[in-house]
Amino acid sequence: METIDRFDIQIMRTLEREGRLSNAMLAERVGLSASACSRRLDRLEASGAIRGYHAKLSNRTLGHTITVIVNIGLSGQTERQLSEFEAAARRCPNVLVCFLMSGVYDYLLRVAARDLEDYERIHKTYLSSFPHVVRINSSFALREVLDRTTVGIDPNV
Repeated sequence: METIDRFDIQIMRTLEREGRLSNAMLAERVGLSASACSRRLDRLEASGAIRGYHAKLSNRTLGHTITVIVNIGLSGQTERQLSEFEAAARRCPNVLVCFLMSGVYDYLLRVAARDLEDYERIHKTYLSSFPHVVRINSSFALREVLDRTTVGIDPNV
């Protein structure tokens, strides 16, 4: 994508706070015509600067009151082993986030569970049966302090 300017920054900052704005309202907030705003928005979406729109749902409200941070060690890191593990992680509905890591463990997962018994089921049914897994280290989150989706946009830009 070409360089973004102050209007692009304003569009992204506004949508980050209020993702449900109509194009007309967004254009008004950033000081552009509706058509100019729409063109910029299309360009930001096509370039991947804006990756999508969604409602952020509460796992707690949906009955998943436990968040578990799981470190996974694999038997190796060949392309096949990584691909097979990642495909298995994608199939587990309780895995919310999966990162390939450097360091002692190969992957870090964020997993949602209803309770300890549900996490035991997830551990037995999914995590321990993922291909190439040799180590699993689970830590239970006591309380969510912060959950950002991005680093945000520097207000000085």
